[in-house]
Amino acid sequence: MLNTSDILETINMIRQENLDIRTITMGISLFDCVSEDTGRLCQNIYDKITRTARRLVPVGEEIEKQYGIPIVNKRVSVTPISLIGGNISPEGYLKVAHTLDRAAGAIGINFIGGFSALVHKGFTVSAENLISVIPEALSETKLVCSSVNVATTRSGINMDAISRMGEIIKRAAYLSRDSGSIACAKLVVFANVPEDNPFMAGAFHGLGEPEVAINVGVSGPGVIASAVRRAGDCDLSRVAEVIKRTAFKITRVGQLVAAEAAARLGVSFGIVDLSLAPTPAIGDSVAHILEEIGLESCGAHGTTAALAMLNDAVKKGGVMASSHVGGLSGAFIPVSEDAGMIAAVERGSLSIEKLEAMTAVCSVGLDMIAIPGDTDPAIICGIIADEISIGVVNSKTTAVRIIPAYGKMVGESVSFGGLLGSAPVMPVNKWSPARFISRGGRIPAPIQSLKN
Repeated sequence: MLNTSDILETINMIRQENLDIRTITMGISLFDCVSEDTGRLCQNIYDKITRTARRLVPVGEEIEKQYGIPIVNKRVSVTPISLIGGNISPEGYLKVAHTLDRAAGAIGINFIGGFSALVHKGFTVSAENLISVIPEALSETKLVCSSVNVATTRSGINMDAISRMGEIIKRAAYLSRDSGSIACAKLVVFANVPEDNPFMAGAFHGLGEPEVAINVGVSGPGVIASAVRRAGDCDLSRVAEVIKRTAFKITRVGQLVAAEAAARLGVSFGIVDLSLAPTPAIGDSVAHILEEIGLESCGAHGTTAALAMLNDAVKKGGVMASSHVGGLSGAFIPVSEDAGMIAAVERGSLSIEKLEAMTAVCSVGLDMIAIPGDTDPAIICGIIADEISIGVVNSKTTAVRIIPAYGKMVGESVSFGGLLGSAPVMPVNKWSPARFISRGGRIPAPIQSLKN
């Protein structure tokens, strides 16, 4: 039962501490859209999305108005397109990407995810055809997002796929060079990709999902930072307890919105994603939480330990608040989207290597990192391989969303606008892994994958 203090505290979280629902994402199955004719396939996809999600934005706005809870994004995720495209040509997949963009525009959503392929054990013809046009698809559309899963703990790491993605990322950067290489900001390379993720650019509607589902992602770094600040100079056990209790309250807001949206739309309630999703706004930063815990600057020695505690406490609080938790669930550390991370890079305390270490204990991975535009594709592949291996060995989701900003050098920055923010161009280790990458094949699954 809610009391007056709980209500007032939630109002303060929204008004003063940047609490919001980062996204309501409707997942839609497209398996019934399959057709051997590309034109018919595109029409089926357009009709299914616009029919199923036509009320998503209005319902989101109704909930915002009724409860006073900001809902920043309304989005759609669909079945990985490589699974429904069959034997259509690369040009056909590009037409599908434009169809997704048109459908997203027609219903007024912010992004649509699912121009995706699952290649952790190898390429199908359809996956290869889709991947080959990812750069064109993302540079020619505004709202389409793409993801490629290149590894799982059970299957190991597809190094051929990683090698391919290094080339794809470089070409996407070039084709969108006039807009800060923004196509790369809409592309994620995954290990152990979740099937119910509401966050872009990695969202798609998985094979085991219902026909339609509502998944919600909540943002609350500013709320957590304020709670830690109010706790003062207590010991770390107390800090973890404060974070856990605050995460519970944040997640209850997400649970309310998810259940209400699903009921009004007449679809399944999927999950609440517990991830702390930062924004470029001052006071809404995961890095600032770590600094409130006691670090002089994010990236200092101790950062990984503080982040591990934060991530664990958020999950413990969140799972008590919702019966259906999923997606990525933890703390995001996207550089361009987090004002504290940007500042830490600019002051020299945060490097790609330190970010990589941090990803061993938090959600996702190396996210929204800008590097020099002339970075060799083999080095990009090496960065991806390192990050993916952390996910595979630790049986967790990891990912890479990296932007080789065309024409930019270390010390410059690239701006994407909106929630994508702006990223300082970070230096990379220039020693080449090219011979390692060129071996290809698959890195075998780790021994802990043999659990049956």
